[in-house]
Amino acid sequence: MVWLWGFFVLVLFFLLGEAIRVVAGLPISGGVIGMVLVTLKLMIRGDITDSLAAASQGLISVLVLLITPGVVGVFFIADQFSGQWWIVAVALVLGTLLSVATTLWLMSTVAKVDEKGAGHD
Repeated sequence: MVWLWGFFVLVLFFLLGEAIRVVAGLPISGGVIGMVLVTLKLMIRGDITDSLAAASQGLISVLVLLITPGVVGVFFIADQFSGQWWIVAVALVLGTLLSVATTLWLMSTVAKVDEKGAGHD
């Protein structure tokens, strides 16, 4: 039952993100805004609670089910992209390359920090 409180916290941040999106009129998903707020909270706090970790782990195990409806929804509005497929393709390729480059940079940065701290045990 420890995950229930963590799930409640995640839902609160999602709703806060939705409220900010509606009030500010931002063209960004409320879920994205909420996750940025959760990330900032965790960065300020410096650690994660057991309940939030348990809830997050439970959601990660069903991540495919959370993403699939959005991906399938694209096929229902495919006619709106009829003359813009090359832009979508370029965005996908550039987005993938930027994601990979960012992940590699982050991994190398964390590995260097971990390597420096390894001798202090």
